[in-house]
Amino acid sequence: MTGVVLGYIPSPSDGTFSVGPLTLHMYGVMLLLGIAACIWLTGRRWVSWGGDWDLIFRVALWGVIAGVVGARLYHDITSWNQDPTIQAHWWGFAAVWDGGLGIWGAIPFGVIAGAIVVHRSGNSVPLMMDAVAPGLLLAQGIGRWGNYWNQELYGRPTSLPWGLKIDPEHQNGILARYQGRAAYHPTFLYEFVWDLIGVGVLLWVDRRFTIRRPALFALYVAWYTTFRTFEEVLRIDPSNYFLHMRVNFWVSLVVWILSVGFFVWWQFFHNPDERQAAKPRPVPTGPRMAVPKGRVR
Repeated sequence: MTGVVLGYIPSPSDGTFSVGPLTLHMYGVMLLLGIAACIWLTGRRWVSWGGDWDLIFRVALWGVIAGVVGARLYHDITSWNQDPTIQAHWWGFAAVWDGGLGIWGAIPFGVIAGAIVVHRSGNSVPLMMDAVAPGLLLAQGIGRWGNYWNQELYGRPTSLPWGLKIDPEHQNGILARYQGRAAYHPTFLYEFVWDLIGVGVLLWVDRRFTIRRPALFALYVAWYTTFRTFEEVLRIDPSNYFLHMRVNFWVSLVVWILSVGFFVWWQFFHNPDERQAAKPRPVPTGPRMAVPKGRVR
């Protein structure tokens, strides 16, 4: 029962925006804005610790490439029989502009690629992981607005005044039983707000407490999956199921357990040796490297 709808958030009529002869796919624009925000925040943190921008740009380049590949690969594997855009054309498996990027593939692939770049530069991989953690959460929150433009990944019907209006052509497949409902939970907006709060929490924790690197990265993963596990219960878009729950629900729950367990063990019970106990600092990566300064928490 949805009751009387007092208001709703309108959806865009099209997922594109035209600037003269140029047509922009807003899903991609939101991803680019998220990436830019992540680079900005990570760079500010890294430079304030004594590092330089050169390494940040190199990590971003290879991390983004690997992340997009991993994100699309995860989506193709888990949604091959659910996403019609994959089957629409021979190149459908790579049609990222139509949506379909799984964060569960993006983060591992991106982190591995970035870690290789950082390691080859002689810098601390755990330190860089904690530097980038708030930026990744910020990028994920901004990127969720791409789902708004594509009218996808929304939740169950609702009569709340911030319900999201979905056009009939975007209500198909498993959503047939909800046809005619006025508005749906804007899960993209919920996650955006949750991620922004998380960015503030991570930055505060990193300033207020002494963190054993890369415990802040584990805290970022735990924060994100706390809401994502709940969100998977709320969402009604097509998905494969396991034990009557969405596959991504189980993925999120397992990752949450692992991240919380690692954070608690590493931050409070792990006894590092002398080499590990020394606070890592950025090291020179190029001729324009700033001289290390300040204390690294």
